[in-house]
Formats: sequence, C-alpha cells, structure tokens
Amino acid sequence: MKLQFSLLFLIIFVCNSVIGQNDKYVDSLFAEYEKENKIEMQIPLLAKISEFYMYNNTLEAKKIAESIITLSTQDDYGFGITTGFFLKGNCYAALQKMDSAIFFYNKTLKTAARFKTNNCVASALANISVIEGQNGNYAKAIKLMDSVAIINIKEKDYLNYGVTLNNRAYHFYEQGDYLNAMKGFQAALNVLDTINRDIYRKADVLRNIGKLNYQEKSYPKSIEYFTKALNIYNELDDFLYQSYCLVDIGNVYMGKKDFKKAIEFFNKSIKISRKYGFNENLVNALSNIGVVQRELKQYKQALNSLKSIKRIENYDVSITNSVISLYQTGYTYALLNNKTLAINNLNKAVKISDSLNLKKELINALSLRSKTFEKFKNYEKALNDNLEMIKIKDSLFSLQKNNQINQLQVIYETEKKEAEIALQNEEIKTLNIQAKNDKLTKTLYASGMFSFLTIAGLIYFGFRQRIKKNEIEREKQEAILKQEIEFKKKELASQTLHLVQKSTFLQELKENLEKIKKSPELFKIEFRRLVMLLKKESAEDKDWEVFKSYFSEVHNNFDNKLKNLSQDITEKEIRLASFLRMNLSTKEIASMLNVLPESVLKSKYRLKKKLNLNKETDLNAFLNTM
Repeated sequence: MKLQFSLLFLIIFVCNSVIGQNDKYVDSLFAEYEKENKIEMQIPLLAKISEFYMYNNTLEAKKIAESIITLSTQDDYGFGITTGFFLKGNCYAALQKMDSAIFFYNKTLKTAARFKTNNCVASALANISVIEGQNGNYAKAIKLMDSVAIINIKEKDYLNYGVTLNNRAYHFYEQGDYLNAMKGFQAALNVLDTINRDIYRKADVLRNIGKLNYQEKSYPKSIEYFTKALNIYNELDDFLYQSYCLVDIGNVYMGKKDFKKAIEFFNKSIKISRKYGFNENLVNALSNIGVVQRELKQYKQALNSLKSIKRIENYDVSITNSVISLYQTGYTYALLNNKTLAINNLNKAVKISDSLNLKKELINALSLRSKTFEKFKNYEKALNDNLEMIKIKDSLFSLQKNNQINQLQVIYETEKKEAEIALQNEEIKTLNIQAKNDKLTKTLYASGMFSFLTIAGLIYFGFRQRIKKNEIEREKQEAILKQEIEFKKKELASQTLHLVQKSTFLQELKENLEKIKKSPELFKIEFRRLVMLLKKESAEDKDWEVFKSYFSEVHNNFDNKLKNLSQDITEKEIRLASFLRMNLSTKEIASMLNVLPESVLKSKYRLKKKLNLNKETDLNAFLNTM
C-alpha cells in the first residue's frame, strides 16, 4: 500500500520566513510593492509573494522569481539576483524537477560568491542536501548539512541551526536508522526549545518524530506527536501545515486499518486545502482517500477520487505525483476488470519513472503492473515485471552497502572519541589521586617506616588500578576494531559474490538479446536501447570502487603496497591482483572482467613481470604474503 505523506522533506529552508494563508495577504504585499521605488524594498516583498504561491500555484511563483531576476539584473543588484535564482530553484524542486532545481541552487551559490552576499547560501546548500538525500546519497547529504550547521553557528543563527539539526536527522530517518534520527530530532528540540520565535519550527520536529513512530508502527505515540504539532499549527493559524498534519494523522489510522477515522482526517485536510488553495496537499489527501476506498473494495469511488485530481485548477502536477496517480489509477481500473485502461495507465507510469530514473516509483509501478498481469492471467509478463524489480533493487545494492559502511564509520568514530574522552578523564583522576598521595607521603614521612610502607602500599594499589583500567580500555578498543574488521570481511565477501553474480547475469542477458535480435521483429525497437544500457552498466565502476574500499581496509592498503613495488602499475592490474588475493579462479575473474580466460592468463604474466618476480615465484602465493 503506497501512502503519501504530504510534503515530507522538501524546501524547508527559505530566505525569508513567511506564513501567509489568503489572498488578502498577497494583495497587501502587492500594494506595498507598488508604493516602493527602491529595489532594496521591492525584492523582499516579491520574494514573500513567490514563497506564498510556492505550493498552491507553483508556475505563478516561478514567474515572480523570474521577475526578481530580471529586475535585479537591470540594476546589477546582487542580493536580488541571488534571491531570484534561489526561489526559482525552489519552484523546480516543488515540481519535482530536481536537475533544474540543483542547477539554480548552484547558480545561487555562484552569484552569492560573485557579489559577496551571504543571503540564501545556507538555504541553497540545505536544499541541495535534501535532494541528495532523496537520491540516496546520504553521506554527501549529511556532509552538506554539516556545512550548513557551521554557517548557522558562525552567523549566530540558532533558529536555523535547530532546523539544520532536524533536517540532518531526517537523512538518518530516510535510511531507516531510527536511533540516530531520534537523537538528532531530540538535539533539534533542545535548541528550538530555547527560542521563542517561529515556534512552528518546533512543530516541524514533533511532526518528524510522529513520522518516525509511524514507521515503527508505534501508532499511539505517532498520533501523540502529530497532535502536539497540530496544536501549534492551530495556535498560529498556520492552515497550510494544519492540512499536512491532518493527512499524517489520517495515514496513521489507515495503518491501524481504522479506515473510517482515516477518511475523517483526510476530509478535514481536503476542506482546508480547498478553502485556501493548497493544491499540493489536496492531491495527497485525495490520492490517499482513493487508496482507502480501494482497501474497502469501493472501486468506483476510489477511481472517482483519483480522477478528481486531474480536475484541480491552477495546479501543475509534479512528476512524482503524476506517476503515483497513474499507477494507482491503473491498478484501480484492474480491480474494476478494465484491462485496457489498467495496462495503459500502468505502462505510462513505468515509462515515465524509467526515463526519469525515479527508481522508487518505478518499483511501485512494476509491482502493481505485475499484480495486474497476474490478475488477467498473463503470467509471463507478471514474472518479467518481478524480475525487472529484482534487477532494479540489485542496482541499489552498492549504494545501500556504501551507506551502511559510512554509517558504521560515523558510529565507530563517535564511540572511539567517547572512549578516548573517558580514558582521558580516568587519567586525570589517577594523576590527581597520585598527586594527593605524593603530598600525603611527604607530610607523613617523618612518622616512621610504618607510615611510609602504608603510603607506598596505597601508591602501589593506585598504580595497579591504573594499569587495570588501561588494560580494560585497550581491550575495549581492540574489541571494537576486531568487530569492525569482521564486519568489513563479511561485506567484502558479499561484494565479491555480488560482482561475480552481476557479471554472469550481464553476460547471459547479452547472449539472450543476441538470440532475440535474430527472431522476427521481436523487441526490434527496444533492442538497441537495451544493449546500450547493458554496455553502460558493464562499464560502471561503482561496484569496483565499493569493493576496493572494503578490500583496502581488510588487507591493509593492498593497492598502495602494489604501487610501491611498481610505479607504473595500472588500475586494471590492481583489480586483477585484488581478485587473485581473494583466491578467485581464472574463470571467475574472466567472467567479472568480461574477457576470455586466455586474456586473464596473459594479464597475470604481465603483472608478474611488472612486479619483478622470477619464474619460480608463484604469483598467488606472493600476493597472499602482502
């Protein structure tokens, strides 16, 4: 079941904070703008108007952002140009056109550097971080958010520092690392609790904690936090986030299978969204109502709810929402036994998500299309869709493993520093005790040999205790390092197996495609594109880079040792040496490198010669000693 949480984590950072909820607010801003003659006063007003339209009329918000750029360019006003580029990036992000969004965020950064203005720099970096997180690049996303935090502290902007902590924690949440996510959310609350202004930021954190509890199926806790957030939004008359939070609560009741309650909250959200023109959230609520109605086997009502999305005025549907609408509508048609419309909608969803590399949505679309094919007894196509899903999930393998190892490293470094601090504290305590003992020794020296022996005994005892504590700390460190090495050995073995399986799979698939090519008109149109994709995937070095990082850590900088032995050794030769060090057979290596076994033997001979080994020396045995 695909649930849509409204506006989970996008465009949270803005240059100017604005909470406007009606046309009167915009009219008043336009009236102020007409009165102003100075560009320094006009730009902030236009920025607020653009932000107001961001989620209910994104195209209008984009036009205003472009007006800001044009107006500011005429006067060479750096602050305005930077603001305009940033807002235009926000518009593309709201429309889920992420490549365009990043393009304009980067233009924001370049313009800010050119004009030496600080406005929007932290916000642009934060939103790039958000997009990197959505693409699964969590390590990069967290590093970017760390840069934002440094800027926040440097500028003493503690409000946005709290927001940054919240968003950094959300990256852990998206990875499924709920422990570190909760720690981050708690840290954000600790900062935001000390700030009296913009308390809706605190509500945003509470809402994220609610989502976390929802994922862990802790539904009572989830509703508790969503309700706390909703109360703050109600207090501020923040109708936009009221509508979001009502959808969140509806999703919780949907998870509890309390569909009546779920629809009740979705309808409350729809009422607010229609009144104030919050079309983005209106789409989410209607889509989720459609899913609920489908769960209740009210297929016609579900279809009406999903189709009503297309009738919303002044709403440019984001690409992601468009794909979701297509596959949900398609599957609903399937349940209504309308095979033609079902397959048409699902095919469009698959095609769009595939062409735009929306992998998560492609998996969902293929899943529902597979169920649809199965329903209409087309088992071959159902199986093909399932196999395609497995292939896509497999393509995410390296990235997920890389994220896990980065996450392990962060946790390990944290534990290591905590252990070092604890050890230093123990050292200080021991030195203080020793200093007191030394002083006491001098004072009591004249009291005779008995006192001296007593003090000596105390010092000896303290010394023994210190050694014992140091041994315990050393054993802890060794245990941590041993655990890490064992983990990486397992990862290395897993990654090696993955490389072997992937190479074998690609080779078999290419052979099958050659057979298809010879058959009459079968897949004629798709053949060339598929072969190109396979060649591209075969040339991909990401799997090798992940393998090399694990291998280097387990085998003590193996590649650097090879380079020290031979300065002109190539990357391909290092790769071959690594596989030999793993005791892989010539046939396995040939499969992984996509070459003939004879080529591997020739490469081994050249490698042996480059390492200055004589004929009697066994290459494998030599590499195993390194």
